[in-house]
Amino acid sequence: MSLDKVNELRAAKAKLVNESRALLDRAEEEKRELSAEERASYDKIWGDIESLTTRIKDEERQTLAEAEMNSFAPAPSQGQPQGKTPTKEEQRLKAFRRYLAYGQVAEAEYRALANDTDAAGGYLHAAEEFVAQLLKGLDDSVFVRQHATMLKVTSSDELGIPTLAADISDPNWTTEIAQVSEDSDLSFGHRSLKPVQLSKRIKVSQKLLLTSALPVEQIVSERMAYKFAVAQEKAFLTGSGSGQPLGVFTASPNGVPAARDVSAENTATAITANGILNATYAMKSSYRNKARWVFHRDAVKMLAKLVDSEGQYLWRTGLVSGQPDMLCGIPLDESEYVPNTFTTGLYVGALCCWQYYYIAELQGMWVQRLNELYAETSQIGFIGRGYWDAAPVLPEAFVRVKLG
Repeated sequence: MSLDKVNELRAAKAKLVNESRALLDRAEEEKRELSAEERASYDKIWGDIESLTTRIKDEERQTLAEAEMNSFAPAPSQGQPQGKTPTKEEQRLKAFRRYLAYGQVAEAEYRALANDTDAAGGYLHAAEEFVAQLLKGLDDSVFVRQHATMLKVTSSDELGIPTLAADISDPNWTTEIAQVSEDSDLSFGHRSLKPVQLSKRIKVSQKLLLTSALPVEQIVSERMAYKFAVAQEKAFLTGSGSGQPLGVFTASPNGVPAARDVSAENTATAITANGILNATYAMKSSYRNKARWVFHRDAVKMLAKLVDSEGQYLWRTGLVSGQPDMLCGIPLDESEYVPNTFTTGLYVGALCCWQYYYIAELQGMWVQRLNELYAETSQIGFIGRGYWDAAPVLPEAFVRVKLG
């Protein structure tokens, strides 16, 4: 689908948003609640808005994938040009591609791909090009990865991250010969990130592997990227921090403590305009200027109704491809994995300066081919394995929205 078509979908979404607002404005002017008929119309409009939002995201992702596919230049079928010696990585990719498609490699190729004890269990170290392709798929799919601080590590040993526990006090104006006062406030804390294993299993049609015009590693990497993306997005938002990343919606002294929760003026079952304003200004402007909201679509539907004291809506939909929706002038991301139970004392959203969310990523990935497990359905299984850890490292760069 072309970019023009995506923009058409965004325009259609904006039209529906305006229609929903017209219903609310009419009821507001007449100082009444929505009638049963108006409520049904409003809910139907928002169902269409949510469908369009999902379709826009899917089409943008598809357009990007097709652009990458069209730019791919397959290797000549006649073999290596005479006089050119393939590089080590080209040899690894060729061997890895054969392993994915057929489950067999020559002994020399196996030694090139094997990685210590992993090979004993049937795992082979994935070629660099495959890993890069998969990680790009993760970056495109997981919005947190696009904005967080990524740390590439070369071993699964613990990675120590220094944090600012107490900032330096304000400087004093002094004369040229006056003694400079010594600071005693500055202190540092410590966060530990230790990449832990994340494994996913996928199934691919055996016929597709053998007959597709696409490189086999692209087929496998796209499926794995999707599976890993779901697991990572969940963990970055709601992970417990025990054997997995620490999510921003988990109250923890090692991440975002309960002191960063804002519930003032929210009700027990709903977010309010004043509640959003309280959360917005609970974050310092130096972080807020780079921050992004994250809410579930159920919350976005609620936010779209909120107006400030001057009757201006707090939420604005993005009209141009690639432009996010805005809340109080701050970009808003939607995720299905943000808590969406609207009950007293529960989290329903967050304002995050993701620059201070650190993701430690162990370089390299491992892939195992399962030849027999799905033989009855003519499918081949693949298990991918990587190592990640993540956590917020500066509490004041995050604010959680909590119900009253």
